[in-house]
Amino acid sequence: MKNLSDFEITKRWPPVHDDRIQLYSLTTPNGVKVSIALEEMALPYDAHLVNFGNDDQMTPEFLSLSPNNKIPAIIDPNGPGGTPMGLFESGAILIYLAEKSGQLLSADPAKRYETIQWLMFQMGGIGPMFGQLGFFTKFAGKDIEDPRPRQRYVDEVDRLLGVLDQRLEGRDYIMDDYSIADIAVFPWLNALVNFYKAGDLVGWDDLDNVPAYLDRCLARPAVQRGLVNPPRPT
Repeated sequence: MKNLSDFEITKRWPPVHDDRIQLYSLTTPNGVKVSIALEEMALPYDAHLVNFGNDDQMTPEFLSLSPNNKIPAIIDPNGPGGTPMGLFESGAILIYLAEKSGQLLSADPAKRYETIQWLMFQMGGIGPMFGQLGFFTKFAGKDIEDPRPRQRYVDEVDRLLGVLDQRLEGRDYIMDDYSIADIAVFPWLNALVNFYKAGDLVGWDDLDNVPAYLDRCLARPAVQRGLVNPPRPT
C-alpha cells in the first residue's frame, strides 16, 4: 500500500489531512492512551470517532484495520521506510509512536525494557482486571446476586494496586521520567475511581502513592487534551 486511500477504513472515515496519523478510537481507558501519547509527543493526527453505539467497530471497514474489532487503531502515512502502515493494539501503538518520535521511551536498552515491562503489566493485568471489576460494579454484572464473581476482581484489583503503589514509592512516575508506561496505566486508574466509582471497594484512600500519582498525570495539559479526543457525540 502506498496511499491512505488504499486502506479500506478510509472509505468510511476519510482523512482530513493526508499527511497526518489517522487515529480511530473512542475515549475509553484504552482509547485515550493513544490520543494522549500523540498529544504528549506533538505528533499531528486526525481523530476519528468509532461509535460503539452504532456498532462502528463491527463494520467491514474497521475490521479491515483492526480485525479484533477493538479500539484504538492507527494508520501512519509515513511509516517505516516512508510506507503507510496500520496498527492495532494500544500497547503496540504506544511503542511504535515512542520509537517514531524518540520520546517517552528510553534509548538505554535496560531502561527501555523495564518501561516495556510495566507497559505489559498494564496490558496483561491492570486493563483486564479493572475492566472486569467495572463490569461487576457499573454494568450488567452489578445485578448478579452471587457475590463471588465481583469479589474475585475486587481482590485482584486490590493486589495490582498494591504492586503499583510499591513501585511508586519515592517516584513521581513509574520510571524515573514520565513514559509510555504511565500513559498505559493511569487512564485505567482514572476509570476505576471516576467512572466505575469503585475506589471504596479496593481501598483507594489507603494507598500511599497511587492517588497522588493519578492527580499528577491528570494535571498534564497534553493529558487533558487527549482525554477528550476524539470527541464523543453530543
